Amino acid sequence: MATGATTGAADVADGSPVSSRGAVGILVLPPRLTGSARRVAAAAEDRGLTTLQCPTFEVPAHVVATTAARYLHAGPSFADATADVLRIGLLEAPLDWLTTLPRDLTHRHIRAMTLHEAHRLRSPVFVKTPNDKRIAARVYTDGTRLPGADAVDAGTRVLVSDVVTYVAEFRLHVLDGRVHAASRYAQDGRLEVAAASPDALAFADDLLAHVGPTLPSAIVVDVGLDSDGRWSVVEANAAWASGSYAADADRVLDVVLRAAGPLSEVRSSDRAFLRRGDLRGPRT
Repeated sequence: MATGATTGAADVADGSPVSSRGAVGILVLPPRLTGSARRVAAAAEDRGLTTLQCPTFEVPAHVVATTAARYLHAGPSFADATADVLRIGLLEAPLDWLTTLPRDLTHRHIRAMTLHEAHRLRSPVFVKTPNDKRIAARVYTDGTRLPGADAVDAGTRVLVSDVVTYVAEFRLHVLDGRVHAASRYAQDGRLEVAAASPDALAFADDLLAHVGPTLPSAIVVDVGLDSDGRWSVVEANAAWASGSYAADADRVLDVVLRAAGPLSEVRSSDRAFLRRGDLRGPRT
């Protein structure tokens, strides 16, 4: 797919409890659910949480009024429409996180720029908007193929990277700097779900040992093996908005509950990673 000490294997395999396993409350879900979201919702119900699938982007008044802890598993649009009123803190990687990584972890040049600047590019590049889906994440033959200012604000920040062909890609649900759940999601550019390979987990362990402090305590990191046989970071995604593929849904739930839970319970070390919002405030 073209896109811009080993402990992980043990973490994925063991069943040791984490703090979020004692959570009780309501898991709020969007109007439309993916198969992955349904599995996470089922895991939440098995754990004793109440699940609520909202029929619209407006949260029912009784949910807003309840004193029960509220969590969220949804895409960015629904999350942005509901997290403030629910007082949920959404954790995500910094917008420019990929650009801060050393080249030996990415094996490609990655830049952050405005959509207006990207329109001037005249060579094939992989472009995406970090932490949302306003622009389709894919290879564009040049900047003229990107959406115009009539569709997306020209000041929108985008990530632009060299084109890399991955022969295998893996999703890692990370909790407290360690792989907590993992899955392969693509093979030779096609969706092909399977268990994560030992090599992928070993690379993840090494990666997180170096960059763990630059990420929130609950996050998703995608990694891949490219056509030159090199491992690299594909991207980071918010755990509350990410699919789980073949990963254990109960362990994925652990990460989701930390990534999108009560704002009042967000750890001080995670506050710098809160998604911006009227009530969530700026990163401090």
